[in-house]
Amino acid sequence: MPFLKPSKGRLLIAEPSILGDLSFNRSIILLTEHTKSSSIGFIMNKPLGYSLNDLIPEIKCDFKVYQGGPVEQDNLYFIHKIPNLLTNSIKVTDGIYWGGDFNELSRLLNEGLVNNEDIRFFLGYSGWGQGQLNYEWERDSWLVRENDYQNIFSTHNRNLWKENLMELGGKYQIWANAPIDPNLN
Repeated sequence: MPFLKPSKGRLLIAEPSILGDLSFNRSIILLTEHTKSSSIGFIMNKPLGYSLNDLIPEIKCDFKVYQGGPVEQDNLYFIHKIPNLLTNSIKVTDGIYWGGDFNELSRLLNEGLVNNEDIRFFLGYSGWGQGQLNYEWERDSWLVRENDYQNIFSTHNRNLWKENLMELGGKYQIWANAPIDPNLN
């Protein structure tokens, strides 16, 4: 497995050593921005108990909403792979875009023109200030991998963290099979 540094478009995998962190325990984060001044990403594997329609009743769409991270949890964000349908989309990496015109998106959703495997919605985001993510990475809080999923929006999120640790092998396989709450073991 190649040694990778955090970079826009890559995945952050929470190290087992951060088990006590309620926000990031067992998280897989897609980095949508990584510059000298800040880093931003979204937790890909923590669905909330809400659908988009629960939060915005005017949008007749039952797509799941995910916990994006601990920052600005009262704001809705989205990443997608339909930039041809949404103006003002920001390219993250090949095939993945962030944001865009929400009025256009609302219309597309209400007309049934967007598939749930083309988009993911989040409450909040994961954010780091200048040098903070690199500091955490250097202290072994995060593993970094290329996002080699053909479509990360269609992944089965419940086992995403475990599957990534199993692929890493070695000591990570033990952690991958550990119970969520080790006190229950």
